[in-house]
Amino acid sequence: MQKFWNWIHDDSGGRVLRLEGPIDSESFWGNEITPQDFRDELYAEDGDITLWVNSPGGNVFAAAEIYTMIRDYPHNVTVKIASIAASAASVIAMAGDTVQMSPTALLFVHDPSTIAMGNAKDMEKVISTLNEVKESIINAYAAKTGLSRSKISKLMSDETWINARKAVELGFADEILFDEKPKEKEDEPEEPDEPNEKGGDDEGDEKKEEKEKKPFKLDSGDALWQYSTRIMGQTILGKIGASCKNLDENDSTDNTQKPAEKGLTVNVPVIGLDGKTKDGAMPYEILKAQLACMR
Repeated sequence: MQKFWNWIHDDSGGRVLRLEGPIDSESFWGNEITPQDFRDELYAEDGDITLWVNSPGGNVFAAAEIYTMIRDYPHNVTVKIASIAASAASVIAMAGDTVQMSPTALLFVHDPSTIAMGNAKDMEKVISTLNEVKESIINAYAAKTGLSRSKISKLMSDETWINARKAVELGFADEILFDEKPKEKEDEPEEPDEPNEKGGDDEGDEKKEEKEKKPFKLDSGDALWQYSTRIMGQTILGKIGASCKNLDENDSTDNTQKPAEKGLTVNVPVIGLDGKTKDGAMPYEILKAQLACMR
């Protein structure tokens, strides 16, 4: 009898079961003692098992028997899908405590099929049997994935191929083989920024641009704002000229002339940081008085 399974030992002495090729009903059910032979080999030794699966599927009843035996095995079973676990082989894969897939491996799920002949009643019976077989397969998929039966049923009816990442996402697999997390880069000393074409450093220019783009916020309590207000008021007063208080009250000269033209002494009040003159006047009050005497 040619078997589609093979028991070996890895370098560490662990037990490895390789399930390769079609799950053939003739090789498994060719005689009544074959399932017992598989069970005897399964329990020949104790310890955890690594089950490698690379099979296009085959007979669903043989797969159901193997699935049940593996689920009943008292030690941990890790299933590793090397290339393909299709059809009945995907059912066996669901028996593992942990299911791992190669990044290039595929799962294939579909509705069960058969060949039948006979009358209408015979066909109805076959349809009923196929529906029950599908429900039994859904039982295995649902137990592993936790997906709803309707979701699994649709995946089967659509004859769905599932890659490794999608299998993990849906729950058919737990891990992707060789999918190691990228190593964190060791801390490297920071290199000084190279000067740009204008001779400055990029970081300094970027900060400068950010500062230029940032809108100016007016704050009456800010020292810069106070200083700017003082300078602005001082400049306006200086441009206009002397205060009306410096004009000779008895002077009958035409007031339409500018103070500077009348030979008057210019005496511009000094504005403090608080925006006021020494006597407490505000620039706009002085400006108002000056403009009045210039009319």
